[in-house]
Amino acid sequence: MYGRNELIARYIKLRTGKTRTRKQVSSHIQVLARKRVREYQASIKVSSHLQVLAKRKSREIQSKLKDQVSKDKALQTVANLSSAQIVSASVMKPQTPFPPPVRFWPGPVPGQPGHSQDVKPFAQPPFTTLAAPVPSALTGYEPVPPPRPAAITAPVWQDRTIASAKLRLLEFSAFMETQRDREAFKHLFVHINPSNPSYSDPILESIDVRQIYDKFSEKKGGLKELYEKGPHNAFFLVKFWADLSSEVEEGSGAFYAVSSQYSGTENITISVSTKVCSFGKQVVEKVETEYAHLEGGKYMFRINRSPMCEYMINFIHKLKHLPEKYMMNSVLENFTILQVVSNRETQETLLCVAFVFEVSTSEHGAQYHVYRLVND
Repeated sequence: MYGRNELIARYIKLRTGKTRTRKQVSSHIQVLARKRVREYQASIKVSSHLQVLAKRKSREIQSKLKDQVSKDKALQTVANLSSAQIVSASVMKPQTPFPPPVRFWPGPVPGQPGHSQDVKPFAQPPFTTLAAPVPSALTGYEPVPPPRPAAITAPVWQDRTIASAKLRLLEFSAFMETQRDREAFKHLFVHINPSNPSYSDPILESIDVRQIYDKFSEKKGGLKELYEKGPHNAFFLVKFWADLSSEVEEGSGAFYAVSSQYSGTENITISVSTKVCSFGKQVVEKVETEYAHLEGGKYMFRINRSPMCEYMINFIHKLKHLPEKYMMNSVLENFTILQVVSNRETQETLLCVAFVFEVSTSEHGAQYHVYRLVND
């Protein structure tokens, strides 16, 4: 005979002695119901927020894992990349030639070179200055006994700088030029500018040429064949620490070039062949010709601002875009250049210089060190 609210009012009267009407009970029940609903909605919001946080944290963890996997894959991939594979990733716009191009790179770039055993040319840190002392033992190479002292009648630069009996390298540089506000800026990637030696200067250290044959093409025209042909006093190895700190981007109109200067004893015409090798296989060759100019009783040969080929420009850009220097060095371990200067008429080798590379980590910019190549 009682409704729900009346029963509740009766129960309250019996337990507490307080009188509550049926409407008061109904109103209080509605208040409690709304409060319960709000609490339930709040709990749902908290649960939803926790789910969002959990998803966000999960995405962060997955992103970190992907980054780590990507870095590991990148390191593994870069270690096996050839210079041709790096350059062929994309084709850039040709540079704006400030001077008219006067040299040429004959022939297309061959296909992807194969892999060979990875051999580090040198594992020593770069020198703080060009005159810094060099460790006598180089990792991975057998020591070579010091050469016999040169006779006092020999030229002072003999065995102390890059020079044979007939030709001496005075300067070599690879650089980039840009124009800003009508002013030209020059950045040196590599640079050889030896000072005039004296008889008190030490003789160049020696490296066994047989230990680097595989880095400079063992096929016809490679280092092995050239050395066997001789003369042996015309062969040198230069370790470069290249300065890649320039901030110029692709398509900026920068001019890339190479300059070199030689001093000779004869009025001849020289031919300069520059071969780029990746994993010990030739991928491109540049051939230039220069005539002698008599200056101060010496015959001078100058190849000034010779435009760099598109292959090398692409390679420099791709190398700079690698995120870490150890990745750059991993690529450069399998990238070498062989430059041969010969008499154009007789084909006699006047100078042969093998170049190997690392990335400079010093504030002093581009650095280098010279070694004699011997077969003792």
